Order: sequence, then structure tokens, then C-alpha cells
Amino acid sequence: MDNDGQVGTLETLTTTLIDSVNGYEDAAANTENTRFQQIFRERASERSQAVEDLRSEVRRLGGTPPDDGSMMGKTHQRWLDLKAAVTGRDDEKIVNTVEAGEDYLKEKFETALSGGDLTGDSRQVVERVYQSVRSGHDQMSQLKHGMEAQS
Repeated sequence: MDNDGQVGTLETLTTTLIDSVNGYEDAAANTENTRFQQIFRERASERSQAVEDLRSEVRRLGGTPPDDGSMMGKTHQRWLDLKAAVTGRDDEKIVNTVEAGEDYLKEKFETALSGGDLTGDSRQVVERVYQSVRSGHDQMSQLKHGMEAQS
């Protein structure tokens, strides 16, 4: 198997993760709830590390890792939705939008892991990053459902 498929998959996942870092940073900057600010900043930081892990793997395979997020695609749209939500500083909308972005991200990783492109070290790196993605997804899902229960 050539590395092109793996590099392409890794680049797509990297771009999607960068979108999520930016989204978490936007969310942290625009909520007035200090607990949410802390959660969003922690997730942004954790995702930044995951981005570096993926970039290293792309370099190891001889590719050039992306250094910014997507300007097209659903992830970017999700985070644009977030910008619209945060202008109203509505915590419930912010959490719902972050959670929708997490759903999309989780799906991207599951698709990559179930496809045939990733092998060996690359697969291990993506599986490790996926643990962070799943954890973030589950945390946002819990936040969302907790807020729904209160309203």
C-alpha cells in the first residue's frame, strides 16, 4: 500500500481537528460561564496536541501537513454556526453547536478508522487521537443533555 491514501486521510483529519481547536477557542472566548470557558480551553489545548500528533505522522510519511483548518466543508460550517450562536452569548446554543461539531468530527474519525487507508503506526496515531475525539464528544453530549434537563 502506498502512503498517498494514508497521507490524504491524515491531512483531512488534521484539518478537521484544527477546525475543532478554533471552534473551542471561539466558544471559550464567547461564553461568560467560567466552567464552560475552562472546559472549552482544556479541549482546545488537548486538540492542539492531537493536531501535532497527526502532523508528525504526515511528515513521517513524507507529506506536508496542513497548518490551518478547512474553508469549505461541514466542519467549518458547524463552527460558523457557532460564531452565530456566540454573538448572542447563549450558552445553550454554544454548547449545542459545539456538540454538533463533535458529532461530525467523531463521524470523520470513525469513517477513517473503518476505511482501508490506515495501517501500522498511522492507524495507531489515529486511534489514539480518536480517544480524545470520543472523550470530547461525550463530554459535550453530557453538557448538552444536562442543560436540556435544566431548561
